[in-house]
Parts: sequence; structure tokens; C-alpha cells
Amino acid sequence: MAIKPVILTVDDDPEVLAAIARDLRSEYGKDYRIVRATSGNEALEAARKLAAQEQPVALFLADQRMPGLSGIDFLSEAASLFPGSKRALLTAYADTDAAIAAINRSHIDYYLLKPWSPPEECLYPVLDDLLEDWRAEYRPPFEGLRVYGVRWSPESYELRDFLARNQVPYQFHDVQVDAEARRKLEDLGHGAGCVPVVVFADGEKIPRANRQTVSARLGLSKDAGGKPFYDLIVVGAGPAGLAAAVYGASEGLRTLVIESDAPGGQAGTSSRIENYLGFPSGLSGQDLSRRAVVQARRFGAEILSPHEVTAVRAEGNYRIVRLGDGQEFVCHALLVCCGVQYRKLDKPGIEPLIGRGIYYGASLAEARPCSNEPVAMVGAGNSAGQAAIYFARFAKTVTLIVRGDSLEKSMSQYLVDQIAGVDNIHVKLHTEVAAAHGEGRLERLTLVNNQTQATEDLDSAGLFVLIGAAPRTEWLGDLVRRDGRGFVETGSAVAGKGWTLDRPPFLLEASLPGVFAAGDVRAGSVKRVASGVGEGSVAISFVHQYLAAL
Repeated sequence: MAIKPVILTVDDDPEVLAAIARDLRSEYGKDYRIVRATSGNEALEAARKLAAQEQPVALFLADQRMPGLSGIDFLSEAASLFPGSKRALLTAYADTDAAIAAINRSHIDYYLLKPWSPPEECLYPVLDDLLEDWRAEYRPPFEGLRVYGVRWSPESYELRDFLARNQVPYQFHDVQVDAEARRKLEDLGHGAGCVPVVVFADGEKIPRANRQTVSARLGLSKDAGGKPFYDLIVVGAGPAGLAAAVYGASEGLRTLVIESDAPGGQAGTSSRIENYLGFPSGLSGQDLSRRAVVQARRFGAEILSPHEVTAVRAEGNYRIVRLGDGQEFVCHALLVCCGVQYRKLDKPGIEPLIGRGIYYGASLAEARPCSNEPVAMVGAGNSAGQAAIYFARFAKTVTLIVRGDSLEKSMSQYLVDQIAGVDNIHVKLHTEVAAAHGEGRLERLTLVNNQTQATEDLDSAGLFVLIGAAPRTEWLGDLVRRDGRGFVETGSAVAGKGWTLDRPPFLLEASLPGVFAAGDVRAGSVKRVASGVGEGSVAISFVHQYLAAL
């Protein structure tokens, strides 16, 4: 019988404690064990016993005003015992300032006001979100997918990154350094030349595994249900594409989303987004993506991933997209939300070490393997700042390489402030990567000061490049106008430039009627998660107007 995770609640008022325990048991008793305590010290002792027994704790819910150990102090202590558990504070209105400060200082996830009646409106929706987030991150005793590979292999890295971004639990065994892993691989009938090898819980094995073969086996990659025609096809499942899927499908449009990698786009790799409206303690890019995918599918949107769109053509009022495997899908309206990719570094030694210590983007899957190693990141935007803060939890040092004279010009102030408070993050301004060195893996970087031209060597086991923004629009060919950098032009930028209709183009409409663009891929867009969500949502209004006129 599976062990129920624990919800531990503490309050020194017996009547309040009985009421909160009653409401918790009524709503969550089927799936969780409700444990209660009458003081912070008693709750801390209970938490220590649960840790000793290796019992999972999903949520701590504590009253703030308690004699001895306050709610904030208890939750801070509990975090050291169960760092993955969710922590919420029950507080009176007069203590809200302290609760907000605790979110910033002690990383408490939420606070709830007393009284919480009715719980259906004031308690359960908040706890539902917290518990769903915990379940998404919780890793029970492992009985699932195992990957045998080599850490410094590009093929192994691509597979690990794909599994992590699709939130598929797995264990990685490095056969290059782990003799036991090599022995198990040989017992499976494979040698090192077959890696990466994926072994599923039922014993099935896939040698030389890649994203496509594993995705098909996991059921992540499917044909579009035999329906070749859609009202709307969205290319790209970043924030803009997922928002469009939610609004399009919820408003009755037959909607298909095609994603080349994993839902979430670049935002999906962010370790913590703290300035997104409605999430005062922040959320990870994976959390945001997971919620959006569930929401879109709930309304009936279909999501194909990983599938690459390689071409598109127009035939009358139909827009036809072609995938890399030869499948074709037809729609009336096409929304381009394929985002951007990081700009390449063209420096000596970089190319041979890509996937062997040098990576474009900062996959969260690489953070733990970098434990106690020095790493470096190139970039001064929010993505670089978020990655630096997250990797600093594991790496020996994180060197942030910035070619400009400050972080403030391109990074949100809250991230600048956080970076300044992390001892093992070192910011190098006016600095660029001049060369990379290593035999089979990255070992060292040569940096150059772009003002003095002075060079220095920096030991580094990883280099994560998060600079620039190159749109992924080659597949559009000459179908729509793009600017000199490849971003899709829309609205007034295409009016009078081959526009064929009497009406002016809609705000997010490209030069071909019925083709729209939203998010980072659109020329002139604001490169922020919230902006992408807004544009993806607004685009559906224009799609409706376009379809109504057909």
C-alpha cells in the first residue's frame, strides 16, 4: 500500500487547530495524512520524526503568532528537513507585512488570512495549487526510467534535457565514470558504443536512444488523431503559443499546437520567474508550462511534441504546414509563436565542445551534475540572471560574463539585487569569451576585457550561453515579410507592402492574411513572458475576426 504524503498543520489555539484539521481532512484526507501539532516546537519534533522515518511531507501549514517558536521560524526550520515541501503561513490581517517579508526572506510559498471561511473559496484553491506543484516536483522511491550514457556526450545531454523539460522522472548513470553502471549496461547486453541506452520500468530497452524514439515510447509524440484540418494551427508552445492554445480551444476553435522540442520554450528553462503576475513567491518555467499544457488540453487543444515544422504554403484560404516526418496539416489561420534561440558564439574551441560542457541555454538538468565545479554563463538578461542564481546552489562558483558595463541595463532589478547577495556568483563586466579549451570536455576558458584587451584564463566545467535572440523562422520561406534579422513583421509594418485586402492588417497579422505572429518571434515585441502570454491571448481575437470574414 502506498504511503500517504503528510500535511502537517500547527496552531496553539485548540479551536482553530481543530477547525483547520477538520477542513484539511475533509478535502485531502483521501490522498494525504493530516498531522497536527499545538506548538511550533511540537511541530518541529514531529517533522524530525517524519524525516527520520523517511516519510514524505507535502505541505506545512503554520499559524504565525505562537509562543516560543513563531510560524515563520518553524517553517524556516522545517525547510532544512524537507527542502522540497511547500510552506504556507496562517496569519491575521495585521501580520500581512511580516508574511510578505517571509516570502522574500524565508522562501515561504504563500500566506492565508484567518478566518478562511468558506474553505472552498479561501483555502482549498490555494492549497490545491501548492499541492499540485509539490506533486510535480516530488520524486518517490525511483522505479522508473533509467538512462545509461556519458555526461560529456552531446547525445546524452540532448536526451537528458528533453526528459527534464518534459518533466519525465529518470535516473542517469554515467558509464564513463561509474564501473557499476558499465557492468549493468553489459548485463543488459549493450556496450558503451550503444549509449545512450534507455531502460523503462517494464524492462524494455532502447539503445542509441534519442528524443523521437523515447518520446514515441512514452506517448508524448502522437499523430494528430487523424484530423488533418484545424481552424487554428499554432507553431511553437512557448508562453505565447500556449496562451493562444488555451484561448483558442476554450472559445471553440479546433486547435493544434506543434512544438519542436518541449512545451515552455526558453521560458520553460527558467528556474524561477518571480515577477509574473499572481505568483508572489515566483514559479519555475516548468511549473508555468505544465499548468498551461494541462489547461490547454482540458479545453481540447492538441499538442504535438517533439515535431519540427519544416515548411508552410498557402493554397487559397488554406494554410498548409509540413512536418519533418512528412505529415501535413491544413488550417484556415496560422499563428507563428516559435520564439527565438540563443545566438551562437563563434570563437576558437567552441564548436567541438558543444554538448561536452558548452551549452546554448541553461538546462536545469545540468545544475546538479555541476555540483562543486566552477561554471560560467554568458549573458546579462533575465534568463542569465535566473540561471546564475539557480546554478549557484550547486556549483562551486558561477562566473557571469557580461560584455557591457552593468547588469542593470538589461536585467530586472530584483535579479540584480539577488545576484549581489550570492557569495559564489562573480560578475565580470566588459568581458567576453575569447576561446574554449579542453580534451573531450570543457576544461578552461580564455576571457578578454573588451576595453583593455587584457586576457585571463578561467577554469570552468560548464559554459552556458544565453545571449542574443535569433528567430526560428527559416521554415516560413517567402510566405510572409520578415525584417533583416528574421523576425516576422505584423500590423502597420506590412500595410501597403503587398497587402492584398481592402481592410488594413490586424495588429498581429503578418503580410499574408490569415497568418499571425505573437511573442518573441514577432518584430517589435517586448521580450518578456507576460508579454508573450498577452500577445498569444490577444491574437485569438484577430483570428476570430479573420475566420468570420471567410
